[in-house]
Amino acid sequence: MMLKPMLMPEIWQVLWADNQLPGALRATFNSTVISVTGSLMLCLMLLCGLWPGVRWQRYASHLPLLLALPHVAFASGFLFLFSDNGWLARLCGLSFHLDENGVGLGILLALKESWFLLWIASTQLNHQTLSQQLTVAQSLGYGPLQSRVRVLVPQLLPRLKWALLAVTAYSLSVVDVAMILGPANPPTLAVLAWQWLNDADPQRVLLGMLTSLLMVVMLGIFIALGYGLWALWRQALGRFSGTRHHLSIHTLARVSGSVMTVTGVAAIAMLIMWSLADGWFYPSLWPDALAFSGWQSADLSPLITTFWLALASSLAGLLVVIIWLEGGDSRFDRGFALPLFLPALPLVAGQYQLLLRLDLDGGWLGVIWSHLLWVVPYMLLVARPAWQQFDSRLAITARTLGWSSWKILCWVKLPLLMRPLLAAFAVGFAVSIAQYLPTLYAGAGRFATVTTQAVTLSSGGDPQQQAIQALLQMLLPGMIFIITLQLSRLFGRYRQGLR
Repeated sequence: MMLKPMLMPEIWQVLWADNQLPGALRATFNSTVISVTGSLMLCLMLLCGLWPGVRWQRYASHLPLLLALPHVAFASGFLFLFSDNGWLARLCGLSFHLDENGVGLGILLALKESWFLLWIASTQLNHQTLSQQLTVAQSLGYGPLQSRVRVLVPQLLPRLKWALLAVTAYSLSVVDVAMILGPANPPTLAVLAWQWLNDADPQRVLLGMLTSLLMVVMLGIFIALGYGLWALWRQALGRFSGTRHHLSIHTLARVSGSVMTVTGVAAIAMLIMWSLADGWFYPSLWPDALAFSGWQSADLSPLITTFWLALASSLAGLLVVIIWLEGGDSRFDRGFALPLFLPALPLVAGQYQLLLRLDLDGGWLGVIWSHLLWVVPYMLLVARPAWQQFDSRLAITARTLGWSSWKILCWVKLPLLMRPLLAAFAVGFAVSIAQYLPTLYAGAGRFATVTTQAVTLSSGGDPQQQAIQALLQMLLPGMIFIITLQLSRLFGRYRQGLR
C-alpha cells in the first residue's frame, strides 16, 4: 500500500507543499526523542541509584500496578493534572502548555515507557553475577555510580535493544495518546496520517500512506542513530584513565522514583475526583460537591463490548501461543514480534484493506483478528521464558509410559506452566483493551469501547464522562490481573513446587 504513492512524484510534491508537514515532523521528532531518551535515562538512573538494594526491590514490586495503567487512562489523568486549567495550574497559578511542539506528549510517554523498560530490565538482571562484579569494582576503589556505569550499563543496554526499538516505534506512531495530549494544529505525523487515511478523497488517502512511509523511514533513522550512539558509548567505556570517583545518585534516584510513582497515583486520583465531581469550575481547587450522578448516567455498553472483545482476543491469543510454543520454531519468534517494532498505523491500514477484500470489516471476527496482531507478541514475550525452562525430563519420562504428545501437553506441561500462562492471558487481555486504531479500522466505527470513548470525549467532550471511561478502562485489566493472581495461587495451593 505504501509502494504505490512512493512511485508517484505528484503525491510527493503535494506532501512537501502541505503547510502542516513541517510542524507535524517537528512535533513527532520532539516527542519521540524525549520519550526514548527520557525513558532510558530514567530507567538507568533508577538502576544505577537503587539496584540491587531494598529500595529497588520495593520499587520493582510496584511496577505491575504502574504497567497495568493503560496509556489512554494515564494520558487522561495526566491532562487533568498538568493542562492549562488542570489541578496543578489551579494550585500554583502556572500554565504548563503541554501541547506545544510535542513536548508534553514526549514527557508523558517517557514516564510511562520508563516503567516498561524497568520491568524488562528487572527480568534481564542476573542478581548474583552482577552483584559480585559490582563488589569487585568497588573493592578496586570505584564509587557506587562509577562501578554501575562500568559494570551494569554495558551489560544491560544490549539486552534492552528490542525494548527500546518497541518504545521508539510506539512513540512514532501513537495516535490515541497524541489526540489527548499532543499538539492539535498541526498534529503529530501519526495523527496527520490517520486523518488523511480517513478522508474520502483518494489523493488524501495516498498522502496518508506516504506519511506512514515517512514514519517507517524515521524509525530507520532512529535505529541508525541508536547504534551510532551505542558505538560511541562503548568506545568511551573502553578508555580507562584510572581516576576514581565516589559519586552516588542514590538520593536522586530515590526522589525521582518517588516522583514518578506519585505522578501515576495522582493521575489516577484526578480521574476519580473528576468522575465524582458535581461541578468543578476553574479556578476552584476542589469540586463544588461529590456525587455519583455521573456514574449513574454513564453509558456502560462500551465496557461490555470491551470485555467480550478482550476476552475473545486473549483466549484466542493464548491458544495460538500454546500451539506455537509446543510445535513452532523459536527462531521465528521475531516474526510474531514484528508488530511491536514497526509503526502501528500502516499495519492497521493494511489489515483494514485485507478485511475489506474478505468482507469481514465491521464484524466481531475482524476486530478480534486485528487485535491478535498485537496481543500474541506480548503474550509470547511473557510465556516463552517459562516454556523454555520446562524440565524436558518430565516429558521424556511420560513418553516412556506410552503417553502421546497431546496427553503430555494437557496433563504435564500445561498444569506446570499454568501460572506463566495465566500471566500471559492477563497481559493479552490488557493489550486488547488498549487497542484504539485496530478497533476503529477493523470495526468500521461500529464498536464503541472504553478506549475509543475516552479518546473521543477528550476532544471537547464532558470531562466527567471522559474520566469515567478512563477509569473503566483501568477497571477491566485490574480485575483480570487480580483474578489470574488468585487462580495462580489456587493452582499452586496443593502443589508445593508451584507455590
